[in-house]
Amino acid sequence: MTGDDTSRAVLDKAARENFPVAPGFLPRAWRQDLMAVYGYARLVDDIGDGDLAGGGRDDAVRLGLDPAAAGDRIAMLDAFEADLHRVFDGTPTHPLLVALQPTVRRHRLTPDPFLGLIAANRQDQLVARYGTYDDLLAYCELSANPVGRLVLSITGTSTPERVRRSDAVCTALQIVEHLQDVAEDLARDRVYLPAEDMKRYAVDEADLAAPQAGPQVKALVAFEAERARELLNEGTPLVGSVRGRLRLLLAGFVGGGRAALKSVERAGYDVLAGSPKATKTGLLREVGSTLRRKG
Repeated sequence: MTGDDTSRAVLDKAARENFPVAPGFLPRAWRQDLMAVYGYARLVDDIGDGDLAGGGRDDAVRLGLDPAAAGDRIAMLDAFEADLHRVFDGTPTHPLLVALQPTVRRHRLTPDPFLGLIAANRQDQLVARYGTYDDLLAYCELSANPVGRLVLSITGTSTPERVRRSDAVCTALQIVEHLQDVAEDLARDRVYLPAEDMKRYAVDEADLAAPQAGPQVKALVAFEAERARELLNEGTPLVGSVRGRLRLLLAGFVGGGRAALKSVERAGYDVLAGSPKATKTGLLREVGSTLRRKG
């Protein structure tokens, strides 16, 4: 698989997200920069999940590793982090990092948010369960919030208050995704439902492995969904704080989260029988509702 094929395989996943990554109504420069950031974030996740195209052998070679190292996720993340640093002080080797370099230079981006995403995936190799909700929020600080901060930096709209609102939205989107993917995550030996909440609702991992959710699991999912909804409400004023096409983009992020939550609700909070997904109509409805909100 060529570098172009690898990049295309990663970027094609943008169409399957809960929210539009770089919709066509944005200026071309913004779209290019957002897709460069998305490509980076998606590839880091694919390394961490062991989902690299072709088994990752080509990626390992590009990162200076033996092809056999493709199955060593920590080694791959370490090599990718080394190549990330070359984005800032040299010449990177991986095609998606080569594509990222102009974006980094154009907007004077710092390594921190990119390193956070790598740290989250490295944590996924070491931590498979979360004891408390605060533990989960700390993980989302690494795994989700950097993306929103990069969007604000690329669009030149970053302020402390907007970052705070963006963090709430991004954490909510991460929690919603975890709720949609409970069964898939368990198959990877990962549980993102806090242990203290599972205990509160008398849910154990055997319940999560069932083909359908029982009453306790549904109650637990409903509880976590409400937490995500509260975070979206906290972050929604971010949309009204900007104007023009950026306002529509951010409404897409928030509306995507709300539409995903509605899909979980429509499924009766049974996320084990299948991964509930929002419809395009539902997404558009929630985007419109978000745009009409005062806060």
